[in-house]
Amino acid sequence: MKILKKNISFKDGSGSIMLRPETTEDLWHTYNLLRHDDLVRCTTVRKIVKESNNVTGSSTSSKKRMMLTIRIKKIDFDSESEEVRISGVVESENTNGVRLGSHHTLKIKPYTNYTLEKLCWDQIYLEIIDDACNPTLNSEIAAIVMHMGLAHVCLITGSLTVTKARIETNIPKKRTGSSNNAKAIKKFFEAVYQALLRHIDFNKIKVIMIGSPGYVKDDFFIYLKEESVRRDDRQLMDNKQKFVLVKASNGHKYAIEDIFSDPSIMKRCEDTKVAKEVLILQKFMRMMDTNPDKAYYGYNHVVSASKQLAIDSLLVTDELFRCSSSIQIRKQYIDLVDDVRANGGTVYIFSSMHISGQQLQLVSGVAAILRYPLPDLDELELQAEEYENDNQDNNDNDEDEAYDYDYDNGGYDSNDSSIDEDEENLARAKEDLEMMNFNVDDEIKNLARVKEEKDDMEMMALANAMADFHEQNE
Repeated sequence: MKILKKNISFKDGSGSIMLRPETTEDLWHTYNLLRHDDLVRCTTVRKIVKESNNVTGSSTSSKKRMMLTIRIKKIDFDSESEEVRISGVVESENTNGVRLGSHHTLKIKPYTNYTLEKLCWDQIYLEIIDDACNPTLNSEIAAIVMHMGLAHVCLITGSLTVTKARIETNIPKKRTGSSNNAKAIKKFFEAVYQALLRHIDFNKIKVIMIGSPGYVKDDFFIYLKEESVRRDDRQLMDNKQKFVLVKASNGHKYAIEDIFSDPSIMKRCEDTKVAKEVLILQKFMRMMDTNPDKAYYGYNHVVSASKQLAIDSLLVTDELFRCSSSIQIRKQYIDLVDDVRANGGTVYIFSSMHISGQQLQLVSGVAAILRYPLPDLDELELQAEEYENDNQDNNDNDEDEAYDYDYDNGGYDSNDSSIDEDEENLARAKEDLEMMNFNVDDEIKNLARVKEEKDDMEMMALANAMADFHEQNE
């Protein structure tokens, strides 16, 4: 991305910047820069309808290219068609008959100049522009994940994982005396071979990763080398050293995560943004298992750890800065990022278009690795919450008493029906309790009397038995 013109006030951060996106990743940065109620100005094509002055009332229409400024109401990003669609209302007057307040949709594609005006360019917006204009962060990696019958050819940049081709072929089972299986495998490998030549620019790609379960990747690489020699494809023959074979669980897109867990891949891609994000996310996940007191996630927990200067690495997704409907919520996350950096911590902003960013989004989108364990953080927060709830209950009771007290008569208002009902209920409860006590005492006395009568009867029976014994002996 290139900055063509920049005009930002140092007082309040308001102003405008003219930009030119050149790649799909630049369009993704553009998507992250845009926000509701911002002003965007660029060239567009609009249908103009003119009514004629004749009696029939006929009209003529024509499409004209013009410069329009709209206030953003809706934003869409499409990586496949490589464009950002911006819908809104027209804010600038023009000589082409477009009325103010009418709706229009702008389309920003690669090499489309546009001017973006904001009321405040905060630090996150400026960092997005710096990253987009830094060519060292835009180095691309190609990845092919495959299993027999399914393959995905993807390009991985600092902020995007773009699927360039999806190849799916039905592979029949091996049967004795039949060559259908071998023919289907050859057809499948040929489709992946052609997708590789069509979508990968070997002058920009640093490494091409081929991942699969079993020996599918090895068989494909053998086919690749043999066909490139037979067809004299100099691109493949001269760039064979860029291919790396790694293990992957399957041929689906999410298996790219398995590729980045390979140490050989991480060594070759250690200077790329996506590799650093994968490494720090893997470290956080391991910390969750081995030492959970040093791994926190969720906004409230992370902010509490930041206040204690305990955060060493902060992990946050760009989704939280882009999709927050409230400016205050966005400002909270910006303040969190600024506090962590001010205290010597490292901040990693993950792209939600990467597998790593999508995984982080599953744990609230914000997480932190701490310098030292904070085992009592949860307990302290629970105690603080209970203390606040108790204080709130006490305040509510005090307000109720202050409302019911009659300051003129020096007591509570006797005409309050709610107080009368409470007093009646209390008196009735006391009577019930006393009656229950009386009933319990009577039951105890009855049981004691029954026991005494039973004991007397047993003594009399024993005495009679003794008397009978003596008479028999005499």
